[in-house]
Amino acid sequence: MDLGRALLAVGEGEWPDHFEQFAAALDPVWIQQALTATGTATVRRRKLPAEQAVWLVIGMGLFRDRSIQAIAHHLNLVLPESTTKSPAGALTSSAVVQARQRLGVEPLSELFRQTAQHWAVSAADAQRWRGLAVYGVDGSTLRIADTPENEAVFGRPGSSRGGAVAYPQLRLVTLMALRAHLLAGLALGPYRTGEVTLAETLWDKIPDDSLTILDRGFLSYGLLYRLQTQGCARHWLIRAKANLKWRTIRRLGANDHLVEITLSKESRRADPQLPETLQARAVRYQRRGFRAQTLLTSLTDPQRYPATEIAALYHERWELELTFDEIKTHTLEREETLRSRTPARVYQEVWGLAIGYNLVRLAMARAAAEAGVPAIRISYRYALLMIRDFWRLAAITSGPGLLPRRIEHLHLDLASLVLPPRRPRRYPRTVKIKMSNYPRKR
Repeated sequence: MDLGRALLAVGEGEWPDHFEQFAAALDPVWIQQALTATGTATVRRRKLPAEQAVWLVIGMGLFRDRSIQAIAHHLNLVLPESTTKSPAGALTSSAVVQARQRLGVEPLSELFRQTAQHWAVSAADAQRWRGLAVYGVDGSTLRIADTPENEAVFGRPGSSRGGAVAYPQLRLVTLMALRAHLLAGLALGPYRTGEVTLAETLWDKIPDDSLTILDRGFLSYGLLYRLQTQGCARHWLIRAKANLKWRTIRRLGANDHLVEITLSKESRRADPQLPETLQARAVRYQRRGFRAQTLLTSLTDPQRYPATEIAALYHERWELELTFDEIKTHTLEREETLRSRTPARVYQEVWGLAIGYNLVRLAMARAAAEAGVPAIRISYRYALLMIRDFWRLAAITSGPGLLPRRIEHLHLDLASLVLPPRRPRRYPRTVKIKMSNYPRKR
């Protein structure tokens, strides 16, 4: 069983009778490749081998409310026959750090790539819109531990009060199958690296016959041109900026026009491959309680892609914002500062967090299918809590017949966490911010 199929078995409910048995099912060839990539290929028996260290990193994301030592205990990752000076079954902080250093970043990033390619593409294929798989791209940041190493590599954003904020930050750009909330791609970098730059690395992960919905911050002619031309029927949809100018070629319908955008000399000088003009479709619409907006898209056929459906589809982009909330507020328990104190382990932790998030979403997708509702109708918060409790119980469940029954009960419980249908937003998104009365710590 290769690594992708082994992890897919988890998403399909084929859980092993014991966590160690599941870890032993991983492809030995992949384990050897992981050790070779990190320069640690050896026959020496260790307290935390590479294949178990992978699951420890994933568990760090899923069990944010537990210490790393407690995670290892709950997932039963410590080899019982290990001979060390520490008590049997104990795992010291130094052993965890050494195991993660030996493991490195590449095995986790490759594991995410394999699983995301299989899970996200399949989920997007199953929920197409007019023959197109629907994806979304957006960016966010994560706070990381305040150490000199992290600050030197990632940097800090500026503060409105002068100086810099309290913590260094990592910037990430996410490609997601919107209708299943499954991460299909992830680009990571320092805070100083822009989202448009990071997004360029995700374009080869977008399949043909797809539609990618982007935030207007990604309105870059070069970015959109390469997305559209580096494949077959790869379309894009984005909101236009207020100051954008174009020439109308012809009218396609009410508030629906085929337009031509003239690229600036600066854009073409920076990227000589760009054409002089870019044709797009401009759809203007207005929702009650909101200002009128204009959408730009490469979907230029008004008969095949109606303007009203395009306007409604654009707002599925907010599913990515909900994903960021699910990761930061629920998975990380609002403790947005990651645990890792060195840049390599920061990247490693984020890849593990992304894999863990997808595993939860896979379990939710199965529960949604059993309940006969879309995956977005299952509560992520309570699904995560149930899966955490299940993994803890799985480590202490004895008897070969008990765990399958617990799995079945888990999926029945998840199917009961159906949320009511989404209500349309009728009022603009506004907030009131009260500034802190405390002085800034210097």
